[in-house]
Amino acid sequence: MRISLKWKFALFIAALLLFAVGVLSVLVLNGVHRYQKEEMEKTLNRQADIANNRIGQQVVTGTRFDPQTFMQLQGQNLAVEIGAASGMRFLLYDMTGARTGDSLPMAESPDVSGVISHALNNKIVYRVLGDTEDYLAPARGPDGQIGVLHFQVSLAAQNAFYRNLQNSFLIAGSGVLLFSFVLGLLYMNRQAKAIRRLKEAADDIRVGDFIDAPPFRREDELGSLSDGIYEMSRAIQGSLRTQQHFINNISHELKTPLTSIRAYTDLLHMYEDDPGLVREARDVIDKEAARLYELVEKVLKLAALDKYEFEQQPEKIRIDSLLEDLSSRMRGKAEKFGVTVSHALVPAELWADRESLIQIFLNLLDNAIKYNVENGTVLIRSRIMEEGGVEVEFTDTGVGIPEDRRERVFEPFYTVNRDRARKSGGSGLGLSLVRQLVNKQHGQIRVEHPAEGGVSFILTFPAGDDEKFG
Repeated sequence: MRISLKWKFALFIAALLLFAVGVLSVLVLNGVHRYQKEEMEKTLNRQADIANNRIGQQVVTGTRFDPQTFMQLQGQNLAVEIGAASGMRFLLYDMTGARTGDSLPMAESPDVSGVISHALNNKIVYRVLGDTEDYLAPARGPDGQIGVLHFQVSLAAQNAFYRNLQNSFLIAGSGVLLFSFVLGLLYMNRQAKAIRRLKEAADDIRVGDFIDAPPFRREDELGSLSDGIYEMSRAIQGSLRTQQHFINNISHELKTPLTSIRAYTDLLHMYEDDPGLVREARDVIDKEAARLYELVEKVLKLAALDKYEFEQQPEKIRIDSLLEDLSSRMRGKAEKFGVTVSHALVPAELWADRESLIQIFLNLLDNAIKYNVENGTVLIRSRIMEEGGVEVEFTDTGVGIPEDRRERVFEPFYTVNRDRARKSGGSGLGLSLVRQLVNKQHGQIRVEHPAEGGVSFILTFPAGDDEKFG
């Protein structure tokens, strides 16, 4: 049988409080019982001392008899006198165990056969039978023990008080149990309602029905969870929109070169004897296939960044040497576009993943060449920052990027000039890939416009070691 959380909590609170009341009751009752017992023993010991003093006085001041005769002759008088003074029933016994005095001679004689032998051996005996306590102690004379003192006291009042106290704790415990159960049930019912609302919100998100506000507002952990579920809903919704936008864009971008390739393939089938058409088709198919390959490669790299970031292999890299090498690799493409690449580099070392830096620098250098003007230039500069990091700047003499679009150029598939991007073979994924790779290296990238025109992409990488990549 399934028990709801509110019932479990209410039962737990009730059991916890009942346990606390139970333990407290036992401790208090035991303490009361122990206190009553100790006080009674003190009283009886004190009365025994008084009785022995009185007996001792009688022995010294009266006619001198042997202890046995003295107890037979004076026992009854002493019992009545001591009983009246103590307010208890008092009995005297001689050394043979025979009763020689009783302050209440008409009352039923107590049976002390099982305990008087201990008192005759100079020991104190306590015995409780029901509501009566018997106290037996040695009766002492000037020369030693001469008999046994026996005080008999009623415990009825003490036992009644103890039972009343027990009943009070029982009633209080029952009240606490009932009250705590009801209170816990009411409190947990409120919490359970909040948890149900959170579950309903989670179920809505699971089926795609995203929430437009937190399920409730509270200043506690459940309130924080409510805000977290709302933020999660927004994040999932935004992620789905981004994914849908990404899929729509990539579908469009894939269709464009494939359409062109398929169109020229159909033309080749129709006019396979036309040399001019064959050359044109070959060039177009080669260009579109290269564009398609680059698009697929960058999409795969973007997807791999989130899954395989642990595959980075940081090492110490000479930034100036790497940039010089990459500039040499891109010289052929720069000459094809009529662009001159120059650099002003300072010797600098950086701890980073080499392949990631190559991807970053190649993409920025490729863009600077493709989106430049005829006979334009690309300048690569580097410097060491005051805090020890490295700054690398790629500046071209192209048409630039409008200020309101500088952040959007890092979005997947976004291009400032779509027609020019298609003409140059751009996919709109390069800068998105660059930003993610820069972030993985704990760096930053920003866009600026030099006063002389064009655009500058400025990268900053912090000084660090392999611990940042651990």
